[in-house]
Amino acid sequence: MALAQDIIATTQEIFSTMIMLDVTPGEPCSRPEGPFKNSVSGMVGMAGQVKGLLAIHLNEDVAKTVTGNFLGMEVEEVDEDVRDAIGELANMLAGNIKMALTEKGNDIKLSIPSAISGEEYTIDSMTDAEITVVPFSLESGEFMVEFQVEGA
Repeated sequence: MALAQDIIATTQEIFSTMIMLDVTPGEPCSRPEGPFKNSVSGMVGMAGQVKGLLAIHLNEDVAKTVTGNFLGMEVEEVDEDVRDAIGELANMLAGNIKMALTEKGNDIKLSIPSAISGEEYTIDSMTDAEITVVPFSLESGEFMVEFQVEGA
């Protein structure tokens, strides 16, 4: 459960300081409900002594709200700006999780963030990974942060 606590602390800090939104964590679980529908997912891979994937999954309405707060503008549709913002959000989350893991002596490299969106999609998980998913709620809805990790 230490990973879940790192995810919760990191997510709350980034949302309150960078996005100006308060988020409330839910009960951590081990698998996201899939497939994702009308959603946006931002992802960052990890390599080195710890291998993994950090992803944030938001439905389109929550993604537009988060992007609007993040960029300080009105967002009406899921477009390249939204995908870029959610990818950068995943990057910030992964960077903070990386710091927590490197404090334990792990050498970790992060990939360039990416984001996908669509009417319906799935994201395959790593075969031998420990998967931690933390749901969060905010005024405009819910989202989840997923961390798949090997070697932590």
